[in-house]
Amino acid sequence: MAKLVPTPESGNTLEFQSCKSSREVFNYNNYSSGKVPAGNFHLPKNHIQYVIIYCDRHTMGKPRPHKKKASKSREKSVLSAGGSISKRKMNEDPAKLLEQATVLLQTGQLDEALSLAQQALESAPANSPAQLSSLNAVAGIYVEMGEIDLARKHFLQAVELDPTGSIPESEGGGAEKFLWLAQLSELGGKDSVQWFEKGVGSLRNVIQQLEVDAGPAQVLELEEKKGKMATALCGVAEIYMTDLSWEEDAEKRCETLITEALLIQPSSPEVLQTLASIRISQLREDDARAALSRSLALWKDLPPEDPNVPDFPTRISLARLLMEVSMLLEALEALERLILEDDQSVEAWYLGGWCLYLLAEKGEAPKDPEEGESDEAPGAKRHASLVASREWLGQSLTLYQLVQYEDERLKEHALELVEAMNKEIGEDMEDESNAEDGEGDEEEWEGIESDSDHEMADS
Repeated sequence: MAKLVPTPESGNTLEFQSCKSSREVFNYNNYSSGKVPAGNFHLPKNHIQYVIIYCDRHTMGKPRPHKKKASKSREKSVLSAGGSISKRKMNEDPAKLLEQATVLLQTGQLDEALSLAQQALESAPANSPAQLSSLNAVAGIYVEMGEIDLARKHFLQAVELDPTGSIPESEGGGAEKFLWLAQLSELGGKDSVQWFEKGVGSLRNVIQQLEVDAGPAQVLELEEKKGKMATALCGVAEIYMTDLSWEEDAEKRCETLITEALLIQPSSPEVLQTLASIRISQLREDDARAALSRSLALWKDLPPEDPNVPDFPTRISLARLLMEVSMLLEALEALERLILEDDQSVEAWYLGGWCLYLLAEKGEAPKDPEEGESDEAPGAKRHASLVASREWLGQSLTLYQLVQYEDERLKEHALELVEAMNKEIGEDMEDESNAEDGEGDEEEWEGIESDSDHEMADS
């Protein structure tokens, strides 16, 4: 089992070491919502056989949000957040208040939703289902706001009322609070594992009950619970591949966890990706490729709106894994699809550019579906891939500055690749296929590169 060990330079920086003598340094704590990838890394120059660490701390299908300083005024005077909320609502049924809060949350009115959820909490009888439901609702809204400390505080209060998750979800109980606490843990490692295990235990009991009483109405609920349990098991496996990789039984635990997850959800793309990640850590690349191919086959021909298509972050992680096992054309296809869905993703553009660069290193180029197999010489294919790579990386760097992206290592690696390509194919960013309308983008990108070079020189 490959291991991650702290380096002397920083307590948050880890070094990956395997028997192939591959090395990679990355910061695994720099995970935040939406814009920052789960595993940040820096790759040495001229190093082609990269080993990518997949350290996805987000396991519930939602990005882990930015941690903000707790606002005392928000916590103590939350009623002032929604000026349109009349005082008479203080006496309303907590269930009705929570229903209204849910509607506001779904429409992005976070302060107003928090105000109503707080009112429900304050008006709910002590130790009642209404109080438990309100605690979970308030905590969930704080998660959306990025107020992690306050979210954790309220989830912990919910645990006091339902310590084993045995209270039905209809009464505010269940596994959800444990799964959130696993993600929001400040300590990570074993602390996250024990919360995941509580959640898995609760879900296992619910699944057993549903299987006994399974009727048409329970089928969807049963599948949903199985999906959550499989995802939680994969979350624990990821921890044993990263934070707890030094544990003597880490590999054995990973095998046990992924085996159970596959028994529960054998056709889950996320579970198959975790299986591939485990096989990569064991240097079993053929098995990893087989798992990734199975994962892709489940959804690649489905339309984007199909619920069986994995979410955006999961497919970003998939692209990384595909690149790691040299399934470059498959990775590029997945990334092109992601760009069509969200052309503002810095990471998708960056990974696409890097993928094209790796194709160029092999003297290959993406296949044109209209022209079929190309008979171009390897040199021509390499040039085409380098030109395309630079365009993708240029777009990534443009967006990086535009959205004030926070992953410095990504920018450094993108600039490093661009510098290498400029030396080989020249600094003219104009692509023959974009000659008429690409000049403005070229000038804008070159300005970004120049600014970035000055910043790096100053540092």
